[in-house]
Amino acid sequence: MGFFDKLRAELIDIVEWIDDSHHTLVWRFPRYHNQIKNGAELIVRPGQLAVFVHRGELADTFEPGNYQLTTDNLPILGTLQGWKHGFDSPFKSEIYFVNTTNITDLKWGTPNPIMLRDADFGPIRLRAFGTYVLKANDPGTLLKELVGTDSQFETEEVAELMRSVITSALADLLGESKISALDLAANYRELSDKLRQAVVERIDDEYGLDVPQLFIVNISLPEEVEKAIDTRSSMGVIGDLGKFQQFQMGKAMIAAAENPAGGGAAQGMGLGMGFAMANQMVNAQPFAPAPAASGFAPPPPPPVQQAWHIARNGQTQGPYSLPQLSQAIAAGQVPPGTFAWTQGMSAWTPVEQVPQLTGNGSPPPPPPGI
Repeated sequence: MGFFDKLRAELIDIVEWIDDSHHTLVWRFPRYHNQIKNGAELIVRPGQLAVFVHRGELADTFEPGNYQLTTDNLPILGTLQGWKHGFDSPFKSEIYFVNTTNITDLKWGTPNPIMLRDADFGPIRLRAFGTYVLKANDPGTLLKELVGTDSQFETEEVAELMRSVITSALADLLGESKISALDLAANYRELSDKLRQAVVERIDDEYGLDVPQLFIVNISLPEEVEKAIDTRSSMGVIGDLGKFQQFQMGKAMIAAAENPAGGGAAQGMGLGMGFAMANQMVNAQPFAPAPAASGFAPPPPPPVQQAWHIARNGQTQGPYSLPQLSQAIAAGQVPPGTFAWTQGMSAWTPVEQVPQLTGNGSPPPPPPGI
């Protein structure tokens, strides 16, 4: 092989790009001393654009198709190289293939919380994340502003820029929308559309990129705030806290009664819970004092009730009021053989032998003056 044959073999005669990376935006065709053979074949596949760059200046652009490179289809490059009598020799030029397909599965998120003032919670911090689709919209601007002299430009190289642009636009959008934090989830679609428009306005003319789709997947509150909301929701589901507490006490009493290994401690716990429930029921009774008749003094305050104590299995419990202890005995929560005592009694006495507790006692004398 002669010298000229070897040189001709080193000249490029087929220019094409087969991409299987799915995340490459721009790829520069490799060439020997920038020399491309006269009449070389250019293959531009669907989803690609081929851009010729001569000495730092953008020249001709080719859309998908099969081309034979001649002076007829390289008018701008011919003007830049100064071909006066046709295109008869190898020429030097850089060829960039630009991916014009939609690059999907790109993710964004807020690196730091966004501070906002909420109508319900006041100052809060919000985090958000989602996905977006990126596409090369203006190859010339993309090459000038981002690619430069890189031989290969990936989406990872623009990911940090896109994250900053999206986060900044989201902060402005949330501040302007005045939507309550609890209502954000119901407006994800509307917010996503507005966010995409705001992002496109910032990157289209400046970087030659487009965002055909952008989605907000989640906007979240700080963990401690979410726990507080969960607690508040649980209280709302429970409803009447008094009835819920009585229900819980009843379940505990049944569990204590069914546990024979608990002994006196279990019985004492059951009695204590029973008295607490009786106290709640007594205190829950509505009391509306009758209005005093005109010209008469209001009635005196009711007398102080006696404090009662009970003893069983060597344990003393109390004090309890007479109504509380009577209701517990009637409900079977105080078994026979339990001793009771109150001030004025000489000794501990079984509850079944105390007239006040069995309902057989005579009423006390009326107050003086009645």
